Amino acid sequence: MAKPTFYITTPIYYPSGKLHIGHAYTTTAGDAMARYKRLKGFDVMYLTGSDEHGEKIQKKANEQGLHPQKYVDGIVADIKALWKKMDISYDDYIRTTDDRHKKSVEKIFQQLLDQDDIYLSEYEGWYCTDCESFFTERQLEDGKCPDCGREVKKVKEESYFFRMSKYADRLLAYYEENPSFIYPESRKREMINNFIKPGLEDLAVSRTSFDWGVKVPGNPKHVIYVWIDALSNYITALGYGSDNDEKYQKYWPADVHLMSKEIVRFHTIYWPIMLMALGLPLPKQVIAHGWLLMKDGKMSKSKGNVVDPNVLIDRYGLDPLRYYLLREVPFGSDGVFTPESFVDRVNADLANDLGNLLNRTIAMIGKYFDGKIPAYEGRITEFDGTLEDFAMETVRKTEEAMENLEFSIALSTIWQLVSRTNKYIDETQPWVLAKDEAKQGELASVMYHLAESIRIVSVLIQPFMTETPAKIWSQLGLNDSKLTDWDSLKEFGTIPADTSVVKGDPIFPRLETEVEVQFIKDSMGSTSAPAEVPKEEVKQEAPSAADQKLEISIDDFMKVDLRVATVIAAEPVKKADKLLKLQLDLGYEKRQVVSGIAQYYKPDDLVGQKVICVTNLKPVKLRGELSEGMILAGSSDGQLTLATVDQSLPNGSKVK
Repeated sequence: MAKPTFYITTPIYYPSGKLHIGHAYTTTAGDAMARYKRLKGFDVMYLTGSDEHGEKIQKKANEQGLHPQKYVDGIVADIKALWKKMDISYDDYIRTTDDRHKKSVEKIFQQLLDQDDIYLSEYEGWYCTDCESFFTERQLEDGKCPDCGREVKKVKEESYFFRMSKYADRLLAYYEENPSFIYPESRKREMINNFIKPGLEDLAVSRTSFDWGVKVPGNPKHVIYVWIDALSNYITALGYGSDNDEKYQKYWPADVHLMSKEIVRFHTIYWPIMLMALGLPLPKQVIAHGWLLMKDGKMSKSKGNVVDPNVLIDRYGLDPLRYYLLREVPFGSDGVFTPESFVDRVNADLANDLGNLLNRTIAMIGKYFDGKIPAYEGRITEFDGTLEDFAMETVRKTEEAMENLEFSIALSTIWQLVSRTNKYIDETQPWVLAKDEAKQGELASVMYHLAESIRIVSVLIQPFMTETPAKIWSQLGLNDSKLTDWDSLKEFGTIPADTSVVKGDPIFPRLETEVEVQFIKDSMGSTSAPAEVPKEEVKQEAPSAADQKLEISIDDFMKVDLRVATVIAAEPVKKADKLLKLQLDLGYEKRQVVSGIAQYYKPDDLVGQKVICVTNLKPVKLRGELSEGMILAGSSDGQLTLATVDQSLPNGSKVK
């Protein structure tokens, strides 16, 4: 019987420089899902690659005196080396400079041209070289690129255009008929309100101002632009348009297109419309995750805050990095990397919780039963049943989270089992049982339940951590693959009696916090801000307005990013009379904000309100709750009123 198929893709990366851990997050997330599906018995196709054409590449190659092909070859070699180092199990790596890709792209372009979905005209507008994107005057923000904030240039050139406007109604209908097509839901609303409803314009799909790319068939002065060239990789890698399209027939449509949130528009508007024009099925789901941010915003070389995954792997090993990336970032939301949080995760979760549990268990089995795991005799102690049920529920919850690509929730669930197993040691007190000859049966049951619970944890972490499971199996003496495959999770009590354990080195040595935090900061090229504001600093009173009038320049004010948001949920913060925890929909993402308005508003009164949010404040914790911004309000005579806007203004709109 043929296995069910599962096709998952990452975006193809632009080889303009070294990748950082933000890029590594997407690829690691895709890898975790691919590994999970393979463990579940699926025939998996996991695709990644590189987008190697364009003006920016040609310009950088020229600056270095290299042919563009040689330039990208060097960077792609580094990308592949990083993926190998991170144990990324991709099944194919597509390059837009591959002959197989270029030939298929030419056929795709020709088909669209033949059926009059592409026509020749002239483009005049604004162009961002860094984003390789065209914009109309109304799309610019303060005269700059709305995506990256850089300068744009006015261009006028002959171009082929794709009749995107022709398919707008059909795309909207598809959204309605397939509500899970875009995840999270906020991204779909953003696409509809910000792009489709205002009116789709026909898309420029060729350039004449550079020549590094796939030539337009029959008109070689034109280069096929990134939208058709890069986006079509998802089908050209499968052999679409070639004499051998067996993989296309087998795997398409893709189950998941996985990407960061800033490129959702291209994958949920441009790409599906192209597929509609070609008469091809659309991918089943496009999933956008948030960014891995630094405390001072996005990673950038100019800020000196870029984290090189190679540095972390070389010093701490692979699995601590993979674990951190997938545990720390709630999928669909932004996460914040700090050296402190990385070291804390390694010490608390890996060294203390899991590593120490394994060490204690192996040591006790060695001491009390000559290094052999006793036979499983069922539920002997009063705590055995609770642990068994907890373990089986952990398997169910982990699978549920993985099916929704909720990696952080899956790992949190697994670590709850680690914590529950550590608690089981405290409950059963095996060192006390060992002193009573009449309690040897209970002691044996405790040892078995510890070993079996660790085995279950080791199987569950396989999608996330690629080296640790084998280290655990080696110490538990699990040499039979039937004891470590996913099917072994169906029941508790799998380890055979008299399996010999082997005491080994700690799988996660504890890190010296101050030393390692400083090492990571130094490797980033700058010293990050402290993890927490000292308490003395918090208590210090600021001068009142009467004492000191603070004046700022317009440039200072323009740094504040004000956006329209809808309150979608509100609830009190525990043990804080003045604070409410608000969930905001910003159109392009959801955020949590903690606000001191509980004395003025009931939670239910806030739901549905359109508020103004300061979105670029550094995240802070208030009474243990993460606050990722601030909502604006005015106060007078002891009363406070939220600053609100008209309901017709789309979420995410800039307030100027």
